[in-house]
Amino acid sequence: MLFVLFALWLIALGLVIVDPRSSTMRWMSAVVFTGGFGALAAVLSESFIPYIQQTVPNPSISSLLYHFMGVCSLISYYGLPYSFAMLSLKYNAPWQSAAMRTWLPFALLVPVLACLLFTPAYTEEMPVAFPIVAAWAFPYILVGTILIILKKERLPASKRTHFYTCLALLPPIMCVGVLNYVMPSLGFYRMWVYHVWILAFMVPFFVYIFFKYGFLGMRLLIERRKLDSTLRAITSGTAILNHAIKNDVGKMRLFLEKMKQHAEETNQPELIQDIDVVMNASVHIRDMITRVHEQTQELPLRETPVHVAVLIHDVVLPLGPYLSKVNVQQNVSDNLILLLDQVQIAETLTNVLMNAVEAMPQGGALTIRAFQAKKNLVIEIKDSGIGMEKAVLKQVLEPFYTTKSGSRNNFGLGLAYCYSVMKKHGGSLELSSELGIGTSVFLTFPSNRLQT
Repeated sequence: MLFVLFALWLIALGLVIVDPRSSTMRWMSAVVFTGGFGALAAVLSESFIPYIQQTVPNPSISSLLYHFMGVCSLISYYGLPYSFAMLSLKYNAPWQSAAMRTWLPFALLVPVLACLLFTPAYTEEMPVAFPIVAAWAFPYILVGTILIILKKERLPASKRTHFYTCLALLPPIMCVGVLNYVMPSLGFYRMWVYHVWILAFMVPFFVYIFFKYGFLGMRLLIERRKLDSTLRAITSGTAILNHAIKNDVGKMRLFLEKMKQHAEETNQPELIQDIDVVMNASVHIRDMITRVHEQTQELPLRETPVHVAVLIHDVVLPLGPYLSKVNVQQNVSDNLILLLDQVQIAETLTNVLMNAVEAMPQGGALTIRAFQAKKNLVIEIKDSGIGMEKAVLKQVLEPFYTTKSGSRNNFGLGLAYCYSVMKKHGGSLELSSELGIGTSVFLTFPSNRLQT
């Protein structure tokens, strides 16, 4: 059980460190941490207390350790189902009213307190009144499991992390519910010894799922932080590069002008042509680095209340010539008003729409709609174009990655710029795509930007 103890507490500590501000992550850590107290009670009972009794035969020390073991055991038996119930309520919260969120946590504590006050005291042979505790603890676990499974996700990345969250979390918690509560209430005690085998399989599986696919949304957070740091490095790098190249190009043009004047005075037409080639090349270099810098520089937000339907209309209207073969459908409320930077969001929408148009060279359908998802407002732009493979989809937000290799003026910064704009608005940009079916781009804004 020592392995179980260290594995559970390391996982609990890791969950808190990764995202301490997330209430869902804190309750998940509480589930694992309270489970670790059960493992600690088992270690004390099987190994530590017998060793102390043999080496230090002091009844007061043994009694103190025994009481501590009892506290650890009760924390596990009562704390784990309550923590899991709270985790499920935090994870799947939209169905709850504000009043329910206030009183439900206290109502769920009533069976815990009642058992502590009115059931027989702890003994090593019978830690809790299993039939009574199982009557509320297992329903907490069962209903919590159902709540987590039934959570609805509309964004593609969230659907993926939800699936793997269920896969990594729910099987072991259901096993704990059966082994710790149901089986002892039927007369089969000490079933917790099988937790070692469950953890031996689930810990490596959990770690793999966490880093490969994500858990409780954490893979998304890690990927976004990585992309944010990349964008910051590019922003500072292109600013320095832009400044240096502008200065050096300026010096080149100054001396080239002198050389060209001398060539004209001495009637050297071939030299004049060569100088013009070099001057045009210097202008091209300056223009390229300037365009890269413009797409990566940190622009301040100038926020105003904006009618989203009007903004989309104003963005789509100039794109009319490109949309001649495309059937555009809009489903955005005329009353939807968001606080945002109109210029930067318009540029973001233009980038996304132009990508959609280029994905439908023979024409197709383009749908623009807005909907609520959790506490966010989402604008979805969906095309019926060629779509993307999964390998390409994973890289499209990376700076300088582009599928338009034939275009000399494309630097692969369009979607990276769009991501940066959404990040500055406190939102996110996500993509979903299937090869041969089409692509959806989701622009997510936090609900505090909604204007009433």
